Amino acid sequence: MLLAGATGGLGRALGAALHNRGASLTLVSRSAERLSELTLLGARAVLDLRAPEACTAAVATAVAHHGHLDVVINAVGVVAFGPVDELSIDTMEELFLTNTFLPIMLARAALPVLPSGGAIVNISGIIAEVNLPGMAAYGASKAALRSFDQALAREARRRNVRVLDARPPHTETGLADRPIAGTSPRMPHGLAPEHVAKVICDALERGETDLPSTAFAP
Repeated sequence: MLLAGATGGLGRALGAALHNRGASLTLVSRSAERLSELTLLGARAVLDLRAPEACTAAVATAVAHHGHLDVVINAVGVVAFGPVDELSIDTMEELFLTNTFLPIMLARAALPVLPSGGAIVNISGIIAEVNLPGMAAYGASKAALRSFDQALAREARRRNVRVLDARPPHTETGLADRPIAGTSPRMPHGLAPEHVAKVICDALERGETDLPSTAFAP
């Protein structure tokens, strides 16, 4: 199982939940320091998945260490806040590169090796259901990911590979405190990452293909 974004707030919770369920993990992060802090067992790869060759390397690492790859979970993401006319073009490009293109490139790299019964999990989030002012570009990057997942699911069905799009509400991952631009508005207290991780893992085990925001109600 390949877990991208393993050192993020949700990635850590997913890693712990998957480990507790007996998964053999390949943990990927672009931060060597943060990756070294993880206590989970598994193969590790320091890669910046915003590059297509890094996505290919992540998949190859998982196959090399475990002999196969059956599930890819992408927990990579960035956020930016502010009106569109105040966001730089560089910020908009980074939002779409990380939140949209990266999952597409990772799926493209993984599909040739995923077996029948395999799965790809992407986390688009509640913002993909209802976009918000001050988050328009971020929301658009996540809505694009959801749209990709919907079409990819139909393509991958021919291989008997499942695509699960997860849209959890605001979660206390710390992402909102590390925007690539702007300042986070005041938000209500979010869900615990451990709860979100459990819902995603349960859905993965049950063979589900869609996790709307309502599925994460505590």
